[in-house]
Amino acid sequence: MRYDTLIRNALVIDGSDRPAYPADVALLEGRIARIGDLQGAVAGEEIDAAGRVLAPGFIDVHTHDDTVVIRQPQMLPKLSQGVTTVIVGNCGISASPVSLRGAPPDPMNLLGSQAAFVYPRFRDYRDAVDAAQPAVNVAALIGHTALRSNHLDDLYRTATAEEIAAMREQLRASLEDGALGLSTGLAYASAFSAETAEVLQLAAELSAFGAVYTTHLRSEFEPVLEAMDEAFLIGRQAKAPVIISHLKCAGAGNWGRSPQLLASLEQAAQEHPVGCDCYPYAASSSTLDLKQVTDAFRITITWSTPHPELSGRDLMDIAAEWRTTLLDAARRLQPAGAVYYGMDEADVRRILAHPLSMIGSDGLPEDPFPHPRLWGAFPRVLGHFSRDLGLFPLHTAVHKMTGLSAARFGLKQRGEIREGHWADLVLFDPARVRDVADFKRPQQAAEGIDGVWVNGVRSYAEGQANGRRHGRFLARQGDLREGFNG
Repeated sequence: MRYDTLIRNALVIDGSDRPAYPADVALLEGRIARIGDLQGAVAGEEIDAAGRVLAPGFIDVHTHDDTVVIRQPQMLPKLSQGVTTVIVGNCGISASPVSLRGAPPDPMNLLGSQAAFVYPRFRDYRDAVDAAQPAVNVAALIGHTALRSNHLDDLYRTATAEEIAAMREQLRASLEDGALGLSTGLAYASAFSAETAEVLQLAAELSAFGAVYTTHLRSEFEPVLEAMDEAFLIGRQAKAPVIISHLKCAGAGNWGRSPQLLASLEQAAQEHPVGCDCYPYAASSSTLDLKQVTDAFRITITWSTPHPELSGRDLMDIAAEWRTTLLDAARRLQPAGAVYYGMDEADVRRILAHPLSMIGSDGLPEDPFPHPRLWGAFPRVLGHFSRDLGLFPLHTAVHKMTGLSAARFGLKQRGEIREGHWADLVLFDPARVRDVADFKRPQQAAEGIDGVWVNGVRSYAEGQANGRRHGRFLARQGDLREGFNG
């Protein structure tokens, strides 16, 4: 037997949350063919891992890469940190199915300008991903706000029965074409007016498909527990798994409440399939929200349509320069984006370490001055939190990025190094791996990521992408509720 690729002398962390073991791994026709002592085996390409870690490719469960996977299919910010699959359509915003009547409403503008929204049906988006041949795999959720923008003339009210019926029809068609489920972003003004009943009626479509409900909660500030209760209610009534997006205690008045949030999550998990994702930073990033403007913590502007020259500047400095209030400065900058230094590090660590949490970057690729999570989230977990702080063992860190994520989103034959699985792999040096991107220079590739394979093809080697793009669209497979049983 001659293999396509043979990776020798690897320290395999297989994604199942068990400790590492030494092995050789052989790849053939895009899949993992054999694992073990393959001393006599031959291959077209042989790589000596020299004791470095070989892990499943990381699955970024929370991205806003919807349009960038098509327009910039090399996907360097993700590939360079070992990500081989991205899940798009989070926070209620998705590139499809969308038929805009004008400029995209906030926060759909995080995905690009009106020109980026050219997929009136989910099938159109799926075909466009396949045609673009991105460097990473893509799976997709359907955004509630995207559906609202198609059918409501006013996003600042709840939908009528006729509008809900039209949204349900589009959601059902998208689920039939392989979407993973429904996402909401109820904290944003464009969806905040949607009553719970509106979301419940849409989510009713999920059960027949075994699809998932993910949510950017109605509040991540003081009413966060009530917002979590709303999410769990929707999931229970829809008989759909619930994933809370970027679980956090936002705002200085909310710091220290992570034990309450995690207790609520644990209690809900006893009766219903639930989980969460989180990113490894104590700062968030989104559009510039007037409700979040405060002097209690630092706010950095990432982009501004009327004042693009101010990206990377602090709102407080801009307001001082303009001799005005923070709120007035924020109004003058809009539409704009911002990084909010509004979390406590201890809360971040507790949520990150919890067994129900997965890792997602929540990176914003359209930002001219992005949050460093876009380039550094996954190496930061491996290096800073696992190796340097000892928050959890390395095999647990990998599990939170691979096996757990694949199970939750039904990504069959991915997320673990097993014979027969697709060969999405990352080779990294556990002693060197670290995030280099920071808040001053956020667009920098990580160190210690030495090789990335997507569907068996090495696409990143020794700190460089080689232009080989072998990602594909991943349609929903089976009933996602099954991934919460383990």
